[in-house]
Amino acid sequence: MRIVAGRFGGRRLHVPAGRDTRPTGERVREALFSILGDAVAGARVADLYAGTGALGLEALSRGAAQVDLYESGRPALAVIARNVGELGCDGEVAVVRVPLPRGLGAGPAYGVVLCDPPWGKQLGEAAIDRLLAVGRLAPGGLVVLEEAQGKLPAAAWWEARGLLVDDERRYGDTAIAIARRP
Repeated sequence: MRIVAGRFGGRRLHVPAGRDTRPTGERVREALFSILGDAVAGARVADLYAGTGALGLEALSRGAAQVDLYESGRPALAVIARNVGELGCDGEVAVVRVPLPRGLGAGPAYGVVLCDPPWGKQLGEAAIDRLLAVGRLAPGGLVVLEEAQGKLPAAAWWEARGLLVDDERRYGDTAIAIARRP
């Protein structure tokens, strides 16, 4: 697995052994960041349920100003530390070791939030609810939710939270929704 594009393009990322972590594949990341375009450049980015850190590190590679990687699993945290260390981007990345969603507290608002939780457990919805409750999504900010096919929340769920769905895509067994806070 590697970073697709940007200043770290082509650099290898490590993945935890076993099946507990399901990193977003290169093809999906390439498509996602093509859709996000310039929204990432200069943004403060959160990667919720970071796993390997692939989504957040891809954002950093493509010009994000700061990336916060939220993760609580020990094997994943060890891999994130290795990936961040090998890329030499410690000063631009904060690893936030908290269980989600309850560990997400008050702090600066994010311009882009990438959320790839364990699939089929509605953890992404809970994390987004918490993110909004503590005011961590900036006006005009984007939320990306990755889930299994058929498991994304309906448009009414997003609208009830004051978010507008800009795009939904499917890639094999992966589905992605991109929503915006007006």
